[in-house]
Amino acid sequence: MPVPFIAVIPARLASTRLPNKPLADIGGKPMVMRVAERARESGASQVLVATDSDRVVEAVRDHGIEVLMTRSDHPTGTDRLAEVATRLGWDDDAIVVNVQGDEPLIDPKLVRDAAAHLAAYPECAIATAAHPIHDPADVFNPNVVKVVLDAKSVALYFSRAPIPWTRDLWQPHWPDIAALGKLPSVPGNVLRHIGLYAYRAKFLRDFPNLAQAPIEAAEALEQLRALWHGERIAVRVTHDAPPPGVDTPADLERVQSLFLKAD
Repeated sequence: MPVPFIAVIPARLASTRLPNKPLADIGGKPMVMRVAERARESGASQVLVATDSDRVVEAVRDHGIEVLMTRSDHPTGTDRLAEVATRLGWDDDAIVVNVQGDEPLIDPKLVRDAAAHLAAYPECAIATAAHPIHDPADVFNPNVVKVVLDAKSVALYFSRAPIPWTRDLWQPHWPDIAALGKLPSVPGNVLRHIGLYAYRAKFLRDFPNLAQAPIEAAEALEQLRALWHGERIAVRVTHDAPPPGVDTPADLERVQSLFLKAD
């Protein structure tokens, strides 16, 4: 029987690299609606957009998607979800999937699987996903977040650094990054984190009251706050990397061209 879950899409207009990103036209619809369509295809029992913009509210309502106006001072998307979970009074064990508003190509199955994975780990407050890294350059790229797991596929740590450090394989090349192209294949236990999260509603309500963790500030990785405070994060490992999101004008052009080809 499918696991019931709620999909929430945080959408804010402030973006330094791509202004008004949620409203960018993709095949005749704003990007936030393309994301919402994917969320609906995932089988979510409820799909809603959380925003701090009247323009986003108007655009979403015009397309028949539920939308909630939230405060404009949230430091993170998780804080915005926390406001939604508090205002709507969801049960503590309700599963809420954060579907990023700049991923119009996200696989609905990945959204559904994240929710199902959290349901399978009652001891965890969060579930997320990862996939194996194959390109050695990605291992040493600080923009590629890595995750290491325990024997039960629960996260031990997330980092921008190359973890786990394969000493005998990589040490001879360190710190000569230019030599990375000559490295052997990447070991199968090196995983790239996929930024999709399923939360229990209770954790979302608690999140704004958790102090920022030193490791979170050092790595600039919000999920480390949960680990620092003793919460557990289940990680579903998938073999395939998800399609990239939209962060720049070039990304937007790439996605727009894909929708044109589909038409």
